Amino acid sequence: MHYRRLGRTDLEVSALCLGTMTFGEQNSEAEAHAQLDRARAAGINLIDTAEVYPVPPCGETQGRTETYIGNWLRQRGCRDDMVLATKVAGPADWLPHLTRRLDRHNIANAIEGSLRRLQTDVIDLYQLHWPDRQTNFFGRLGYSAAEIDDSVPLRESLEALAELVRAGKIRHVGLSNETPWGLMHALALAEQHGLPRVASIQNPYNLLNRTFEIGLAEVALREDCGLLAYSPLAFGVLTGKYLDGQRPAGARVTRFSRFKRYNNPQAEAATAEYVALAHRHGLDPAQMALAWVNTRPFVTSTILGATTLEQLEHNLGSLETELDAALLAEIEAIQTRQPNPSP
Repeated sequence: MHYRRLGRTDLEVSALCLGTMTFGEQNSEAEAHAQLDRARAAGINLIDTAEVYPVPPCGETQGRTETYIGNWLRQRGCRDDMVLATKVAGPADWLPHLTRRLDRHNIANAIEGSLRRLQTDVIDLYQLHWPDRQTNFFGRLGYSAAEIDDSVPLRESLEALAELVRAGKIRHVGLSNETPWGLMHALALAEQHGLPRVASIQNPYNLLNRTFEIGLAEVALREDCGLLAYSPLAFGVLTGKYLDGQRPAGARVTRFSRFKRYNNPQAEAATAEYVALAHRHGLDPAQMALAWVNTRPFVTSTILGATTLEQLEHNLGSLETELDAALLAEIEAIQTRQPNPSP
């Protein structure tokens, strides 16, 4: 396992991170603990979760993922060995069971719930899951500012996080599903007002969605605020298992119709090309896609999401997958023909 510095903090995190949003929906607690054990044995020290998990979110299961992780940490006695990252939810009309604004009151309440479920005194990386303001994330295109902007100012959110840092409840802060303006604004506010400096940004990034490269990649490198790349396999689409209309039993896209971001005709055409490319070079498509993400210079850690131990084991092999110059050139050629089909 390779390790990289998290922003300008003193934390070293594994190049691969264990994502956990299936824990409590697609995965039982025993299965979740087995994944955590295997990840730890492989040298993964970064665990990413969120107060809304598992996904798809609903009132009956909300918080279950953190509970599973907390039970594992207690049973294994390994809290000090792990870098624990979780997130506070922003406002969303699709979360009626968890109405949040990113203000002092709600952030203070949210952290207490996460600390309790995770059975820890401190969160290593506490992230704003998505912006409070109206902007583009989760694949939204087009932009028009709201005529009446009643969003919680980012400064207020950062001030609330600063209070939690001073109280010893969180160590570092991060953003998720953010824009270049949002990240630069947060960094400027930190410098101007002595607020916690953002250590990382967690956004989607994969062969079907390289929009992070437009603006955010430069910020990540120049400001030492690396990407925690989620959906590196595009909901599993880049494995090729959904090509030609296939819907494997139990797979995420099979079970949940809401996951349509990577299933349009352009994405399928690009996926077919990437899968064929991997096979021509004697590589596994999933390992190739993960290795490509993990070797980008602005990526701090690639978040693996698996529903089986076999998938996790397979994905761990991406660290040993080498991509030569000819293959990388072919990847760029496919991107030119099918540019960002799933932004």
